[in-house]
Amino acid sequence: MLKESAEIRETETEFTGVTRAIHWARALAIAALTITGFYIGAVFVSPSISSEPNLFLNARMRMWHEIFGFALIAITLFKIYYFFVSKNKAEKLERASLGDALSPKTWIAQIKYYLLVGKHPNLKGAYNPLQFVAYSGLYAVFFLLCLTGLILYAHVYHDGLGGLIYGVMRPIEALFGGLANVRIIHRVLMWVVLIFLPIHVYMVIFNSLRGKEGALDSILSGLKFKKKH
Repeated sequence: MLKESAEIRETETEFTGVTRAIHWARALAIAALTITGFYIGAVFVSPSISSEPNLFLNARMRMWHEIFGFALIAITLFKIYYFFVSKNKAEKLERASLGDALSPKTWIAQIKYYLLVGKHPNLKGAYNPLQFVAYSGLYAVFFLLCLTGLILYAHVYHDGLGGLIYGVMRPIEALFGGLANVRIIHRVLMWVVLIFLPIHVYMVIFNSLRGKEGALDSILSGLKFKKKH
């Protein structure tokens, strides 16, 4: 006769409401920037022929690209600020992930877990070492994407904000090797994000199914279901 064993689990806040809002706002910005960015790089549709003089579809795409670009800048800066100053327990766990990322023992245990030959390590923080390094790298990519985007923006708009940052952006543009290189770097970084996204979704599903802690729906509910010791 088989014995049924039930694991007792307790809920724990994985992501605060602010973190979840940032995540989905960033996802929306990335989707909009990808569509409009592809259009700006290679126009794939044109408006129907009409006698109206205001069919400026390319200009509208550029407008939305800039709007969501500045939204991404605001989201990235706010998340970095929130990461360091928030006193919420969930955010403290995010900061504690740095300790796990610096532990060789935790790295080995995590790799064994992903290779299906070991159990998940007991983490001090919210993210495992691979997650922490990947997310830190992603924010570095966001920073460079926003920086190269501002350089391109300053070359189009010479008044207002464009004129204000033009003098600051020019030396940075020179460090990148000129405006042509800035455009190439901007596009390459976009592809880094697009390659990261399916890997990110796969790893979330993997951890959700194997860990059985609600990793997938925690970005919606904010809750994680951990084994009660």
